[in-house]
Amino acid sequence: MEAIIAEVKRQGRPLVLVTGGEPLAQKQCIELLKELGKLDCIVQLETSGAYLIDQVPESVHRIVDIKTPGSLEVERNRLENLALLTANDELKFVITSRDDYEWVRQFIVEYNLAACEATLLMSPAYGSVAGSDLCAWMLEDRLPARMQLQLHKVIWGAQATGV
Repeated sequence: MEAIIAEVKRQGRPLVLVTGGEPLAQKQCIELLKELGKLDCIVQLETSGAYLIDQVPESVHRIVDIKTPGSLEVERNRLENLALLTANDELKFVITSRDDYEWVRQFIVEYNLAACEATLLMSPAYGSVAGSDLCAWMLEDRLPARMQLQLHKVIWGAQATGV
């Protein structure tokens, strides 16, 4: 952990994103987030939503996935996280098909996410759903969400890792 903190200090960037695999599965993740929070930068955590976020420091901007049926991981969603979200957080859905989109639309209604303080994000799965299609669906249904592209895949390609 000390090496990570030292590297973050050396880089001097205004934002640090803890992601990759599942950070909360790592035993020292919460302690790392606390230490990063002491630095002069914005700290973000991107998590799959399969772990509770209740121990994540309040200062950390949490980006929590809700897995859709197309991910084949929907049973891993920790719905308890919905009640823990604040205006500092984001709830992200990756859409793999029109069926996923319809599932998310119903999920937003069922869990009253229009009233949620967190920002709702919808991303078209790279190579599965066209961004223009997802945008049209969202506009037609007036969903209380923003569309977000998987920019790392647009910029560096679907096969790039470590970016």
